[in-house]
Amino acid sequence: MDYIIGQTPRPASTGPAGAAPGGPDPVMDGTQNTFMHDVVDASRDMPVLVDFWATWCNPCKQLTPVLEKVVRAARGRVRLVKIDVDANRALVQQLGQIGLPVQSIPLVAVFWQGQILDMMQGAKPESEVRRLVENALKAAGGGALPAAELIEAARKDMAEGRTEAAAGLFSQVLEIEPENPAAWGGLARALIEMGDDEGAETALNDAPPAIASHAEITGARAALELKREGRKAAEEAEAIRARIAANPRDYAARFELSAALNAAGKRAEAADELLTIMKEDRQWNDDAARLQLIRLFEAWGQTDPDTVAARRRMSSLLFS
Repeated sequence: MDYIIGQTPRPASTGPAGAAPGGPDPVMDGTQNTFMHDVVDASRDMPVLVDFWATWCNPCKQLTPVLEKVVRAARGRVRLVKIDVDANRALVQQLGQIGLPVQSIPLVAVFWQGQILDMMQGAKPESEVRRLVENALKAAGGGALPAAELIEAARKDMAEGRTEAAAGLFSQVLEIEPENPAAWGGLARALIEMGDDEGAETALNDAPPAIASHAEITGARAALELKREGRKAAEEAEAIRARIAANPRDYAARFELSAALNAAGKRAEAADELLTIMKEDRQWNDDAARLQLIRLFEAWGQTDPDTVAARRRMSSLLFS
């Protein structure tokens, strides 16, 4: 098994974190003397990001580590060249003459095929830096970042029932990007589907604190909690159904049956039981049915088709 439980995965290479195994570091310092070689000429083979910065620029100090992280995660498919504007004034003046606003830093310019393809000003969040790099890769015909490709493949495996393969792919993402919330959440969900509740809980607890409140993590944690509750209810499913048959208004039984159905992967039926409670007694047990539906939505994912369908029905009940 490839996935790692109980420790934060680390890249396999011995170079800088995230660098392609065995390859050169894609992050380097540049100068006005090496700009033509390091940027213009190099951009004919791959996109090159140029980070214009200065020692006195605090936003630059925030942005540069993010740039380095995202570029290294691209595993050799894009390069980052850092230019100190104070030490390379001739280059700054030359670039200013062609309309590049180098006087306003931090500034990141993307070069491709010897030309400026895109640019970004200001200290932007990691999501925008990723978007910049992904757009550059797409323009160069390189597709998405490796981590994004792996996550897409892992989610396809999950949807088609290949949970063990999905767990391995999510773990590969964590070797590239140890703080990727989609990979941590996906790994936990794969382990839940494989019946490894302990492993899923360990994975969720090992997720870095910086992403602990991310929807991917909280959603996977909700899925684990609901699965455990549902398994207990599933053991008594036959008796629960008998209670409902004897008294259709036994809402406690319907609530328990919903948990069992969800644990069995019967999402639409699980939602049906809770929606029935809401339709007949909206305030039952302090609005417990609605609150449980919200937990289900979090566990399933806010854009999941079952979530969308059940939320639409819930909205009709609440606002009709």
